[in-house]
Amino acid sequence: MNFHGGSHRDEPEVNLIAFIDILLVVVIFLVLTTTYSKYTELKVNLPVADADTQKENPKEVVVTVGADGRYAINRVVLEGTSVELLTAALQESVDSGRDTVVVISADAAAMHQSVINVMDAARRAGLVQITFATQQGGGRAAARARP
Repeated sequence: MNFHGGSHRDEPEVNLIAFIDILLVVVIFLVLTTTYSKYTELKVNLPVADADTQKENPKEVVVTVGADGRYAINRVVLEGTSVELLTAALQESVDSGRDTVVVISADAAAMHQSVINVMDAARRAGLVQITFATQQGGGRAAARARP
């Protein structure tokens, strides 16, 4: 029995149109379901200040910033919190000017804007040397770290 019936044979062919349609659907599915990672958090590693206590500088002005936003210059509390008042008080407390160091001693709970106001007032008063008072670990002796 010869079931082949003749010499004419059909060759199998791959339907590329259907294959392309399936791949297009798969690509669209992958694009829509892919999640892109976004950086929503800025990670900052702050430097550690491990400075020794400096010798007292005779030409320094200590500006204390309280947690409530009030200011004191050389332990004299100011009545207001404006930058103009702070600038005027800094100019009054400085003898000769340029080589005077402004030491900012801010409370840990003080607002960032309060410290920026002190820096702005020092710039307006012509004082360019600014340093920050820090504490060593465990609240021991105060040290000054210069930028």
